[in-house]
Order: sequence, then structure tokens, then C-alpha cells
Amino acid sequence: MDVDERRTRARALLPAAGRGVLAGVAGVAVMTAVEKVEQTITHRPDSYVPARTLLTLLGRHPSDGDRPVVWNHAMHWGTGAALGALRGIWAAVGLRGPQAQFAHTVVRLATDQTLENVTGVGAPPATWPRQELVVDVLHKAIYSVVTGIVAERIVAPRLVSRRGTTSH
Repeated sequence: MDVDERRTRARALLPAAGRGVLAGVAGVAVMTAVEKVEQTITHRPDSYVPARTLLTLLGRHPSDGDRPVVWNHAMHWGTGAALGALRGIWAAVGLRGPQAQFAHTVVRLATDQTLENVTGVGAPPATWPRQELVVDVLHKAIYSVVTGIVAERIVAPRLVSRRGTTSH
């Protein structure tokens, strides 16, 4: 790949990432709506682990009893937008469809768990009650599927490479 082609690819990725942010926001909106419906059925309370994680990353030390709603939204929507940017880039380079949605779900779960466990705010999912784990995975899958569908509609696969299709 020559220098001009690398520059063209790099310039094309920024708008794909920007559109991906929009797709991620759409994914968070749908995930949040579904979560609110689920909570009315299950009576599961809101989680403030996202807020406590963000505050800890910013050098603050929230207690387990703190319920900082605005910070919760900042983390919730910010993570969704940031990982939406990634999904937009994936759509541009040809990482699309159900396999990409599955992989993106794993990335979303891994991002949340990494941040929550590195900060000491969250516990490893293997220690959670099974129903909590199922609910979390389901909500993150909804986010990733919606984000992927939107990203694939608004980002053309213009940067699909045919290099590296074999192992040599």
C-alpha cells in the first residue's frame, strides 16, 4: 500500500467513526428503552456501577451507596458513543453482519468489565448471580445489534481490503 492510499484510508475512517458515534447513540437509546421495560417487569433497580467507575477513573472515590445519575448517563452514553465509533470503522472496512455484531457485543462487555474491575468498582461476572449476568449480556447484545444495523446503513464498506486472505 503506497503513501497516498494510506492517507486516503485514514481520511475515510474519520467520517466512518463519526457516523459510528451516531450509530452508538442509537444503540444506547434502544438499549436504555429495553432496559427500562425489563426493569418494570423484573423490578431490578438501576445500577450505578457505570457512574462509580467513571468517577473512580477521574480520581474520585464514590461509595457503593452513591447514586450519581448524571455521571451514570455520562458513562452509559459516552461508552456507547465511543464503541459506536469503533463499529463505524468496522463497517467501513467490511467487518459487518452477525459476526461483527457478535464480536462487538464481546468488545462492549469486555470494555465495561475491564473498566469496572480495574477500578475495583465492579466484580468479575463469574461472581454475579446468573440472572444479573444474563440481563447484562442481553442488554449489551441489543446495543451492539442496533449499533451495527445503524452503522451498516450509514457507513459504506468502501475500505474493504482483499490482502491477507491467506496465511502466507
